Amino acid sequence: MGRRSFMAASASAAGLALAKPALSQGLREWRMVTAWPKGLPGVGTGAERLAERISAMSNGKLTVKVHAAGEIVPALQVFDAVSQGSVEMGHDASFYHLGKSKATAFFSAVPFGMSANETSAWIDHGGGQALWEELYEPFDLQPFAAGTTGTQMLGWFRHELSSIDDLQGLKMRMPGLGGAVLEKVGATVVLLPAGEIFPALQSGAIDAAEFIGPYNDIALGLHQVAKNYYSPGFQDSGTALECVVNKTQYNQLPKDLQHIVRVACQAGYVDMWGEYQNGSAAALQVMKNEHGVRLRRAPREVIEALGRATRDVLEEERANADPITVKIFDSWDASLTKQSEYTSFAEQAYLNARKLVQG
Repeated sequence: MGRRSFMAASASAAGLALAKPALSQGLREWRMVTAWPKGLPGVGTGAERLAERISAMSNGKLTVKVHAAGEIVPALQVFDAVSQGSVEMGHDASFYHLGKSKATAFFSAVPFGMSANETSAWIDHGGGQALWEELYEPFDLQPFAAGTTGTQMLGWFRHELSSIDDLQGLKMRMPGLGGAVLEKVGATVVLLPAGEIFPALQSGAIDAAEFIGPYNDIALGLHQVAKNYYSPGFQDSGTALECVVNKTQYNQLPKDLQHIVRVACQAGYVDMWGEYQNGSAAALQVMKNEHGVRLRRAPREVIEALGRATRDVLEEERANADPITVKIFDSWDASLTKQSEYTSFAEQAYLNARKLVQG
């Protein structure tokens, strides 16, 4: 998660870029670095609207300028830049940072995990937020859920996926614990930021890739270099995006501005979700009807093998985890167990009934 489109600026330029913003007459100007190419729909535009929302809600007392990946720091260095206080805010996905702690995955996406509804319920009302803050405390970070993609796709494959054997030796772009599951069934995982997926897939450096879903994938042009588009996205059932704020800087804000940042992030979760639902529905039709994309569902054999591998990965991670990770895992797992029954009885039953009526 090579990086020509995301290379850091030269040392001298970086020095200028990282200079602290001015504070004048109670007005604050913060910078938000992101993991996203400039203008990328959904995650990118969602981060921009979050910045606009904070500026508007604070009546200009706190303005936020968004910097795309590579403008100040590379895509996968958002966490470190905010942690070190080089910039005040960042927007990315927590599971990009498994090297810091495997527990970061639980606040973004875990294979065969929570839907966007269920993730929001756990973080906002089931104790997840307090655990997230405890996890990020040593890094001087204040985290917030600030967007969701909803359910993602399994991804793009250059060749048809007909059995679990087709994953043996397959080189695939996939971050997070989903990547660990793929490795468990014999695939080779490659970690790439968004801007590098297309050339890697086009050149054959990778055989398959997932990013998010139709809304983003069509913007990245992935349909031009692979035609087999698979669901379901076992690895990203309802991926949450994070806004991280340097905690020292956050604590120096007046209480009203702290509250504005928090509420703006909560609004950003719902706002981005709506953008993805609308955008992906439209993009899927364009892919199918205008670009000849073959929409496929992964065979049951593949799903079952990935499910077994997921259980193995999660059991191994918990067995070797530190106390905070165990605490987070157990809270997440209890919430998933509780919510799964309700979701199945209510929402899934309704979706099944709607499909039956629609034909």
